[in-house]
Amino acid sequence: MRLFVAIDFSDAVKDQLDMLQTPIPTARWVKRQQMHLTLSFLGETDRLADIQEALARVAAPRFELGLAHVGRFPKRQKQPPRILWVGVDAEPALDQLHQQVTHVLGEIGFEPEDRPFNPHITLARLKTREPLPEVDTFLNTHGAFRVPAIPITEFVLFSSVLSPQGAHYEREAVFTLQTE
Repeated sequence: MRLFVAIDFSDAVKDQLDMLQTPIPTARWVKRQQMHLTLSFLGETDRLADIQEALARVAAPRFELGLAHVGRFPKRQKQPPRILWVGVDAEPALDQLHQQVTHVLGEIGFEPEDRPFNPHITLARLKTREPLPEVDTFLNTHGAFRVPAIPITEFVLFSSVLSPQGAHYEREAVFTLQTE
């Protein structure tokens, strides 16, 4: 099964993110029920029980997280955009959670990603080889987008099933963050 670890958001937050959708050629907008912030992508594995056991050892505190601004990957304007996203305010507790998740998964043989942690929520994927003026318009229009700090009380182990209609995510396990 294809697995990843993420922070899920309430319906109210997903409603706000969903309202950012605008007509952009080639954009495939993420369905609201699939919006999340990835902490670790594990890929295809049959080690569900080992992963659940490892993630249960994470002892990170609850925290609040503000969503702020929109952006694109790659960031360089000369390259065609592939991803539109919403970023988050800098939050040491999010970094701590990511580090702990990475550490416990590393203990059972899952290598950490070789790129820095860049927390974001993917809004859309684009298939284009050319710059799109609609992307610049989107970034300018929603550059000040903000969701005030929301409580983060848990993280989730998701499975992802790919189909011609797109990916379908299932919650495999939920892990509660510690109260202070």
